[in-house]
Amino acid sequence: MKKEVSIDVVEKWLKGWSLSRDLPLPLRYKSGFMVNVGEEKQKTRYVFPELNDDFFRSAETIDDPWVFLKVCASYNEFKARIPEKWIHQPQGYMMSCFAPMNIADVELSSEYKLDFSENNSTVIIRILTENGKLASIGRVVLIDDLAVYDRILTENNHRRKGLATILMKELEKIAISKGVFNNFLVATQQGRLLYESLGWELYCLYSSIVIPGKNSNK
Repeated sequence: MKKEVSIDVVEKWLKGWSLSRDLPLPLRYKSGFMVNVGEEKQKTRYVFPELNDDFFRSAETIDDPWVFLKVCASYNEFKARIPEKWIHQPQGYMMSCFAPMNIADVELSSEYKLDFSENNSTVIIRILTENGKLASIGRVVLIDDLAVYDRILTENNHRRKGLATILMKELEKIAISKGVFNNFLVATQQGRLLYESLGWELYCLYSSIVIPGKNSNK
């Protein structure tokens, strides 16, 4: 049985996502939300918590390139009902962890150090090398009772050293210190495996389609 997606949770996550990236807060758009991203290859994104007529009408009427439609559903559920102008993007996975993460006691190697900073409502944690080079980075934004994790990244030459796990543990400490125990993020396929090992669960599939520009290879 398919899990029901909470529009409240999606809205809180999207607010956190927008704040993390210094973007305008999402606006209500029909039964979903709209964010003015303003980037060359992502002008606007429309996010729908469920497949419905609003989503399909948007797919029919939008013709501008680099406008993204995103929905909490599998691509297979709707690919036959959208115009061919839309291109499917790599599958996303909404992940939740509504309990403490399953993280063993791990310590940061002496060759690395933690760096903390804040940008308005976003806490940014970096793991740096001894000479100050970035090894791993992540952000957390607290939206009411939800901790939104975003832009979790480990540089290629520093992977497989447990840095992402340590980073997630430190980000979780920030949320817990504020009394927030519900965690949420959107992962790639590769990231999903890491988060599941830390106790996260799949909340729902998150599919994206876009009309690419004329000079795009996709």
